[in-house]
Amino acid sequence: QVQLVESGGGLVQAGGSLRLSCVASGRTFSDYNMGWFRQAPGKEREFVAAISRQGIKYYAESVKGRFTISRDNAKNTAYLQVNTLKPEDTAVYYCAADVSVVVSTERTKYDYWGQGTQVTVSS
Repeated sequence: QVQLVESGGGLVQAGGSLRLSCVASGRTFSDYNMGWFRQAPGKEREFVAAISRQGIKYYAESVKGRFTISRDNAKNTAYLQVNTLKPEDTAVYYCAADVSVVVSTERTKYDYWGQGTQVTVSS
């Protein structure tokens, strides 16, 4: 089992930035691929970014060039730096952990989820 706790969300104006953090506990963090997903009201949870055990990164097209995923295995923490925020980025952001051999962009592949952190972008 692994427990995930997100933080760093908030209310920002369009064009602003936030740094989301996801602290993991319970198992060896470096064993997991890590992903970030988001869910806006009335919409399905969607993929945002993922980083493999080896540090290979993947992004949704809608966030490429604006968001950066990273991990610090020594701190058991994954990060999502979100820049140049837009009102359409407003959502609850979730981190997730996956023990599969290959990192996935599919939410159904992830075994563990955090409780989410709200990001609200005002225009």
